[in-house]
Amino acid sequence: MRTYRAKYMVWVTVFLALALGTPARALSAKSAVVLDADTGAVCYAHNAQEVLPMASTTKIMTAVCAIESGDLDRVYTVKPEYTRTEGSSMYLKPGEQLTIRDTLYGLMLMSGNDAALAIAGECGGMEAFVQQMNDKAKTLGLTHTHFENPNGLDAETHHTTAQELAQLTAYALKNHDFREIVGTASTTRAGRAMVNHNKMLRLYEGAIGVKTGFTKKCGRCLVSAAKRNGRTLIAVTLNDPDDWQDHAALLDDGFARYQPVTLHESGAIVGKVPVEGGTEPEVSLCADRTLTLWLTPAEQEQVEVTYRGKRFVYAPAVQGDYYGEIVYHIGDHILKTDTLTYDRDIEQLPPRPGLLTRCMDFICGLFGLDNTEK
Repeated sequence: MRTYRAKYMVWVTVFLALALGTPARALSAKSAVVLDADTGAVCYAHNAQEVLPMASTTKIMTAVCAIESGDLDRVYTVKPEYTRTEGSSMYLKPGEQLTIRDTLYGLMLMSGNDAALAIAGECGGMEAFVQQMNDKAKTLGLTHTHFENPNGLDAETHHTTAQELAQLTAYALKNHDFREIVGTASTTRAGRAMVNHNKMLRLYEGAIGVKTGFTKKCGRCLVSAAKRNGRTLIAVTLNDPDDWQDHAALLDDGFARYQPVTLHESGAIVGKVPVEGGTEPEVSLCADRTLTLWLTPAEQEQVEVTYRGKRFVYAPAVQGDYYGEIVYHIGDHILKTDTLTYDRDIEQLPPRPGLLTRCMDFICGLFGLDNTEK
């Protein structure tokens, strides 16, 4: 009985955790959020709007602004002032030459504070670059985010919220260069062996990035992202002494909310289109592939279907010929698309006689005459 009751209580705990939007284990974080990177939906929030310092997770914005400045393979020469900083470093040396791309790897994998200074210096200068970071925050609607430097060292008005940091990360992950850099577990660039400080890449199945952070004032900060079954989740914790374990639990609970849903099977009839001038008034549309998505119960109710193609087609329609696409979406967010083809042949009607011929047929009919050619 005791064993049964213990198992029962475990399942009750898990059920309540999923139903109420709380993780199945207690969190250590002062602030936390789990965000769907594709839809922007918040899967879980704990003090997610509290304004807090974010340490080196700042470098997510530093990387975004550097990448959007362009020409990542441009070579520059390290200035002495880039090397004069405290904390973590990629160990830049005055006078050495490397690319902005190399420096971005040092920024995001090694969390180099010197890399942040170099990027700011080479992308407009410190003051202009920090202004660019703040301008970008405003553009993205991050009203509680403000930067004083590109590396995340403590400063009075250097802060964000867990939710806004997750929103920034969702934007950053849309960029191929950013995804490639933060998803790299280890590499050798510019003569340096670089190992990513983000242990989630090695600890968590499906992890794709993104950034660690720590100062005594901020505590441990972590932004992680993982992809499973076509869905990407972002977890953020600020001031969390047990961040690795917390992120695994947060992401597990987030992914548990999704269920597999088959939208249509390969070969299924998923619509019809009118046919002009055909032996039949319409033709059915056939799906090319089986489409399965992982959706939350709420998303299943929100899925809409749109067809990309002509409102009608002219005969003949040939079986297997391309018509257009079927699009499954929630609002403006496209979930999946599939190719549509005609499911059968629709022949063209014989040409209709001209007006003169029809008039002659009518008159001949009145007098019992045959108007057909001999």
